[in-house]
Amino acid sequence: MQIVIANVLSRDDIAAVRRALKNVRFVDGRATAGFAARVVKNNAQADSNDRSLDDIRKRVADRILRNDVFRMAVRPKALTPLLFARYDKGKNYGSHVDDALMQGMRTDVSFTLFLSDPKSYSGGELVIESTAGEEPVKLAAGSMVAYPATALHRVAKVTRGERLVCVGWARSFIRDAARREILFDLDTARRRMFAREGKSADYDLVSKSLANLTRMWAED
Repeated sequence: MQIVIANVLSRDDIAAVRRALKNVRFVDGRATAGFAARVVKNNAQADSNDRSLDDIRKRVADRILRNDVFRMAVRPKALTPLLFARYDKGKNYGSHVDDALMQGMRTDVSFTLFLSDPKSYSGGELVIESTAGEEPVKLAAGSMVAYPATALHRVAKVTRGERLVCVGWARSFIRDAARREILFDLDTARRRMFAREGKSADYDLVSKSLANLTRMWAED
């Protein structure tokens, strides 16, 4: 399941991230790419060894993990350390699939959190590929797209300005994307039911089904 989540970061959060990134050394992004992705990766990444980013990385990860929609859609068990990437004019990232294992952890869901005002740069869309075609994604600063890590995707060339993003990967308690979608739909339905009529017998049955399917499918 692919989902767009608005307002993961507040304006203050975005400003704090951008201030922190101004004082960080950026390195060639190919250093963290596999042998094939290295051929098509053309961006810069904040130096992961720079300890000055620890607090801001923790702050962003906390906002992501506390987001209700993210928790419902992803069922995250853990996140990889977040990466901050910069695409200046002429930079892009060709079609690739993310590594199945990162930092010793299986990657089930990829996500991109946008940090730049979309009006401040041209191009730079995240393009997610599927059998239905290509879907370009370019979101407001502070918004995120999460999608299965199994998908081919690319970043279109930036033709004006600067594209700043935070990218990361989640291991989910629910390995299968189709099952995650079923749980998301059930959770959405029961929350709407509760908002409409409060705690009822029907709400309890849907909640029971959600809990028992999660128990059946979860890998802890």
